[in-house]
Formats: sequence, structure tokens, C-alpha cells
Amino acid sequence: MKGKKILKGLSIVLAILLCVAIGVTCFNIVANKIYNKKSLEFANSFETVVKENQIVPEKDENGYWTFTTDRELKIMHLTDVHLGGGWMSKKQDTMALNAIAKMVSVEKPDLVVITGDIAYPVPYESTAINNLPPHQTFATFMESLGVYWTVTFGNHDSEFYSTYSREEISEYYSNPDFKYCLYQDNEDLYGCGNSVINVKNSQGIITQSIFTIDSNAYTGDGLIEMLAWEYDNIHEDQVEWYKTTVQNNNEYNKNLIATLDNKDELLPKYEKLNTLLFFHIPIAEYGDAWFEYVENGYKDTEDAKLMFGTAGESGDVVYSSELPDELFETMIELGGKHGTFVGHDHLNNFSIEYKGIRLTYGLSIDYLAYLNVHKLGSQRGCTMITVNPDGSFNCAQENYYQDKYAHDLREEVTMQVLNEDAE
Repeated sequence: MKGKKILKGLSIVLAILLCVAIGVTCFNIVANKIYNKKSLEFANSFETVVKENQIVPEKDENGYWTFTTDRELKIMHLTDVHLGGGWMSKKQDTMALNAIAKMVSVEKPDLVVITGDIAYPVPYESTAINNLPPHQTFATFMESLGVYWTVTFGNHDSEFYSTYSREEISEYYSNPDFKYCLYQDNEDLYGCGNSVINVKNSQGIITQSIFTIDSNAYTGDGLIEMLAWEYDNIHEDQVEWYKTTVQNNNEYNKNLIATLDNKDELLPKYEKLNTLLFFHIPIAEYGDAWFEYVENGYKDTEDAKLMFGTAGESGDVVYSSELPDELFETMIELGGKHGTFVGHDHLNNFSIEYKGIRLTYGLSIDYLAYLNVHKLGSQRGCTMITVNPDGSFNCAQENYYQDKYAHDLREEVTMQVLNEDAE
């Protein structure tokens, strides 16, 4: 008799818990649907950024977007936006969009490149697993600003449990109705969004090639790989595509310059193409360079020269893939000046030249993923990259809490020390 009462009691408790679970799920579905509708309205409410002498990119004979200019080209690098896309992340999502809008309106870049983790639909923080609404909000927002932009993907943009696959999110960004989005996908390559944007001068010479490359997500498609932080890397066919594209552009320049009157002057300047590469997960050389610098007492070595910034992450510091890739070696082999721009490790903001290659972390936007990160500010901002007419480039990081970005909606934060050991 007593056993029956216990079983009956347990049944009642389980039934109550089931009803609560169903009720919470239904509430979240309805609340998130309402929130995402309002989020799109908010994203569409931003004023267009007016830029004088805006360079309008056009597609070349190979179908690549191309900026043609004899002046400097300004690129803004953003990373790790982390829009939750759920009713619980409304405050953080709003702050993220306000931050980007202010920086874009002040800097007025010719191109904005976002290196992944635009979406962060993690249930316990945003109550959402549908990863499409954050991307819809972000695309609507960027189109509203009226600046040219493109994206690469991060590991959080399409988790194994997400409603939409990476390929489906890629298809969304490929929408021809977007006026300012320069996203393109090469379906012959591993990953999504592997593309190149060229910069040409008025003579038609390619002065710089800007690559967006998918550094992919995890080594597998399941929970174990995600929880173990087993990150994937840039695959062999992607590296070969990058190499071939650079070689083809070099050949294009060589043939074009041969037809020009001042060919003897131009050929030495442009026979080795300079490139900028944007992807999410850092390659292993970020860690190699940083630890060589640290082990030398936080002083430059022959190979590792710190340009600015520091590493604020703990543990492994640089969370790259443990799988090998040949991207760094390929850049060295090609010659020319090359730079890479990544995100992923939100508290790292260093830029270091390693064996002649410039390796740079972008400042993150994230208000959601790291614990209490919305209250901290040293890691938040953008990287401004200036591509010079001769194809060389400079870059500088711009913290969001500078006076030039001040506005009524900007939050108060603590400007934490990212790496006390380096002080």
C-alpha cells in the first residue's frame, strides 16, 4: 500500500514537471517569435550612414566583387557579435547593434567584414535554438546602415542542435535582394563563404585581394566535439584555392602591366600580390608567435614582433585547431605582404608579426557569451584596416568606449586589465 502511494506521488510530480516543461517550451516559442519580429523592426530603424565618395563595388569578369580606386580603402573588422535571438537576450542584442551602428557611423568604412559568431542561439542564455533569426536581424541591420559588408562563419553560427544548417545560413546570405551584402559562396570548396574581393586601381591592376575563408566549426557534428572544444581548421582544398587564386591574380597583373608604358616601374611593385585573410578560428601560428614572444620576457624576437595588444584569455590562451593546415606556409611561399584577421578568443586583442606575416585578433562585440561580459569593456570595439593605393596595409584597434563613440545609449562598463602578467 505504501509503495503504491509513493508511485502515485512520483507520477503526480512527473506529470507536474512535464506540464511545466511543456508550458515553458510553449511560452518560449511564442515569446521568441514576438521578440524576433520586434528585433527585425529595430534592426530596420537605423539611419543610413552617409559616406562621401563611396566606392561602389562591381563584379569583374570572374564574378568577383571588385573595388576600383586610387585612394585608400577603409575596412572595418568586426567579430563575435553574438546575437542570441531570444527574448532573454533582448538587452544584450540591442547593445550589440547599438555599438556597431555607432562605430560604423563614425568610421564610415568602405567595407565591413564580420568574422563569425554573428549568432549565439544557446538555450540557457537566450532561450533559443533557432539560429536563423539572429542572422536575419543582423542582415537587416547592416542593410539599414547602407554600408558594404560581408561575413565569414564561426563555430556558433550553426551548432549541431541549431534549427538551420551552415549551408542553409549561407544560402540566406547569398540572397540577391541584399543591396550591400557582398557575401559569395564557392560550392566547390569545403565550408561556406570562401570568397575573394579584389581591389584594383584605375589602371586595372589588382593591388590587394581580400579573402573570406570558412575556418569551419568542430571536428565532428556532435555534442562531444562541441563540449571538448575540438575545433576544425581550414582544409587543404581551401588553402589550395587561396594559393591558386593569388597565383592567377599575379599572372593577371603581369599580363596587364606588360601592356602599359611604365611597365618597368610597375612590375616590381605588383608582381607579388598582397592579401588580407578573414576567418574565425585562429591558426596555430597565433599561439606559436605569442608564446615565443612571452617566453622571451614579453620582448620581440627575430621572428615574433608584437605590434599592439595582448592576450587576455586564460588556459591555452590561443584556442586554435589541433589539426594541421598549410595556410601559413602557403602565405610565406607566395611572397608579398599578408595579414590575417580572426576572432573566437574574445579577450585576445594582439596583433603580432610572425615570420613576416601579420596575425591580428579583432576586438569582439560580445555582450552575451562570456560571464558578465556586458559589464566589461577593454575587449570591445573594432579594427580599422587601411589598404593603401600600393596594396600595403595598416591596422589599428578602436575601443568602443572612446569619446568619439560616445552616445546616450552606451552602457557604463569596467575597463579591466586583460593581461596583468604583461604589465
